[in-house]
Amino acid sequence: MDTNAVRERLLKRRDELRQRASEASADLRHETDPLSADFAEQVTQREHDDVLGAISSSAQVELQQVEAALRRLALGRYTTCAVCGEDIEPERLGAVPYTDRCRTCAEGGRRAAGRDGRV
Repeated sequence: MDTNAVRERLLKRRDELRQRASEASADLRHETDPLSADFAEQVTQREHDDVLGAISSSAQVELQQVEAALRRLALGRYTTCAVCGEDIEPERLGAVPYTDRCRTCAEGGRRAAGRDGRV
């Protein structure tokens, strides 16, 4: 795995998320579009605020995940599942570069061994 390419991809995503969160926060503060004096228009603006809040929250959550992935990369634990310690599938890391779990753990965790000894 090309860790430099992974790091660059994560840094680019981090910058995108920071920009998205910043823009959503500015819009929520109505810096460029103050609340209308018209009550009906205010209702519409407040509905937009709810959407902006969700966008900002989502960006913050993903930003934390990206920053955690960058820390794991620096520590040499980027490809190791945080739950079971097994390797995270390269395809999964390609699709979700900030994931900290292998597919099995992400889909519901490891199951306890059954009577027949299978996991």
